[in-house]
Amino acid sequence: MSGPDRTLVAVAPDTLPEMHAALVRAVEEAGATVVPIEEASALVFADPMAAAAFPDLIERGRHVEWIQLPYAGVETFAHHLDHQHVWTCGKGAYAPPVAEWIITALLAGFREIPRYVRASSWSARDGRNLLGARLLIIGGGGVTEALLELLEPWGCHTTVVRRSDRPVAGASRTISAEGLNDAVGDVDAVIVAVALTEETTGIVDASLLARMRPDAWLINVGRGKHVVTDDLVAALTESTIAGAVLDVTDPEPLPARHALWSLDNCVITPHVGNTAEMGRPLIAERVRTNVGHWIADEPLVGLVDVDLGY
Repeated sequence: MSGPDRTLVAVAPDTLPEMHAALVRAVEEAGATVVPIEEASALVFADPMAAAAFPDLIERGRHVEWIQLPYAGVETFAHHLDHQHVWTCGKGAYAPPVAEWIITALLAGFREIPRYVRASSWSARDGRNLLGARLLIIGGGGVTEALLELLEPWGCHTTVVRRSDRPVAGASRTISAEGLNDAVGDVDAVIVAVALTEETTGIVDASLLARMRPDAWLINVGRGKHVVTDDLVAALTESTIAGAVLDVTDPEPLPARHALWSLDNCVITPHVGNTAEMGRPLIAERVRTNVGHWIADEPLVGLVDVDLGY
C-alpha cells in the first residue's frame, strides 16, 4: 500500500456529539482506526453546519487524501472544494425520507389539505388523484430515483429534467434542461429536487410559473434559492398556480411575518424532508460503506464533481 495508511481516519469536528459518535462507530465498524487529523489519510467531516471550521482543520491534515462530507448538497462547502483531494458527500444517502416527504406534499396539495386544515366550517369538497397524475421532476439524482420507486403504484406519467437527456430508470421520459419551459405547461405538479448550482439558482421564476397550469402545484425539496421567492408570492397571490408546498425557502429560516406564511395555498415545513434523527443512521451507513471502499482501494460512493460543484 503506497501513500498514507488508509486505515487511519479522522472524524471531526466533534461539535455535534451524537453525530460524531455515530460516525466514529461507522468508521470503526468498517475496519479503520479513528486518529487525530494530523495522522489521518481521510477525513469524515462530522458537522453539517461547521463548514467555517474546515480550513483550520485541513491545514493540520497534511496526509489527508479523501474527504467525506455529511451533506447531500455541497453548496455551503463549494468554496472549499479543490482538486487536491477526493471528495464525497451524502448525495443519495438521504433520498428515501426526502422522497417520502414529496409523496406527502403531493397528496396534501392534490387533496386540498391546506384549505381544509384552515377551514372553520364544513367547506366545499374538492381534490384530485395522485393516481395517473402527470408530474415533472427537476433533477435526476438519488431523490428522484427514490421518488420514482415510491410513485410506481400510482401509475403516474413522470418527466425528469436533468443536465442531459440520458434516461432515468423508472421515468416515463427524460429531457434536458432546454426542454423545461415547454414541458411545465402539461403537468399537475412541478417537483424541484436538484442540486443548487449557478445554473439552477432561480430556475423557478415568474416566467416558468406563468407557463404552469393554473391548477398545478409546485413542490420544492431542493434548496430555497431554486425559487425566486417574490415571483412565487405573486403567482400564489394571483392564483397563477394552484399552490406550493415548500420544505426549503429563501431566506431560510423564513421570517415570521413573511408573505408566504399568510397565503392559504402555501404550505411550509421547516426543512424536515430529512431531519437529524432520520439522517444520522443514513449518513453513518454511507460512511461505513465508503471507509470500507477506501481501505480496499475501491470506488467511493457519492463522488463530488469539483468542477460542477455537486
